[in-house]
Amino acid sequence: MTQRARLVLAVVLVLLLGVGYYAWRTIGNGGLPDGIAAGNGRIEAVEIDVSTKTAGRISEILVDEGSFVEAGQVLARMDTAQLEAQRRQAEAQLRRAVIGVDTARSLVTQREAERTAAHALVNQRLAQLDGMERKLARSEQLAKTSTVSRQVLDDDRANVQGGAAAVAAAQAQLAASEAAIGSAKAQVIDAEAAVDAAKAVIDSVVVEIDDSTLRATRSGRVQYRVAQPGEVLAAGGRVLNLVDLGDVYMTFFLPTAQAGRIALGTEARIVLDAAPQYVVPAKISFIADVAQFTPKTVETAQEREKLMFRVKAQISPDLLRKHIQQVKTGLPGMAYVRIDPAAAWPASLNGTMVQ
Repeated sequence: MTQRARLVLAVVLVLLLGVGYYAWRTIGNGGLPDGIAAGNGRIEAVEIDVSTKTAGRISEILVDEGSFVEAGQVLARMDTAQLEAQRRQAEAQLRRAVIGVDTARSLVTQREAERTAAHALVNQRLAQLDGMERKLARSEQLAKTSTVSRQVLDDDRANVQGGAAAVAAAQAQLAASEAAIGSAKAQVIDAEAAVDAAKAVIDSVVVEIDDSTLRATRSGRVQYRVAQPGEVLAAGGRVLNLVDLGDVYMTFFLPTAQAGRIALGTEARIVLDAAPQYVVPAKISFIADVAQFTPKTVETAQEREKLMFRVKAQISPDLLRKHIQQVKTGLPGMAYVRIDPAAAWPASLNGTMVQ
């Protein structure tokens, strides 16, 4: 055999091996019967970024990459020295506002006492005016018979005019007291509003202090430490990345003819390259309503068959909790789904089921 013939034979063998491996990955060992579809993919999980709400410096990070965390667990803390100072300042403003309310209420009491005094003065002036008017009336009668002098009559008339002026002045003072009471009550309202504003500032600062303690929103595993203690981050800066190991699935793609026959909740099975002896039960939880690979124009049935739809096979959360320590994302494998409910699973997928 010539060297060229041996080279051609080697190339043919490599191609045959490649085709055989692709066929084995696509349809599994021993092939798949009608009614069973398959696609390759990777294990994925919902990722959650633990980020800062406001800008600040990281004080400490309490978990490492790979650590399992529970929902509500404290993961990291931000430096809150400035926020604590703002809270103390707001608390001082609250105390000042409370004193302001007491002062304003005391002023209302004082103004009400002044109104009582002004009201009494008005009554006194009215009584004095009434006496002066009665005296003037007697003087006018006596003046007709010349019993009193003209001077006495003039003095009585002047006294009546002065008494009327005194009544007017007392009534004006009473009106001023009423206005002062209204102003004092407005100051009470303003002081009480200052108290409410100070309390709102304290509540806001307390919320920011609480938000500076970063907690896990779900149970899962720390995938990355994006930042380190001492770093200053902007608002929304990422500190950690978590994966929710209770929401794990495999995404794969199927052509139109197969994807169109799958319903949500259809039974599926997953076989991982790292552990081909185990079969992981799953269910179809998502089927894309838009094709992922779409030709520019779709005119023929042959072209439409080229469309591929994204499908998601979800692993049961209960099963994941039983094997939480073994769950890993990124592992490649194959997903199998029954597009015909009457189809039987092949022997290769009836192996050791993960329970």
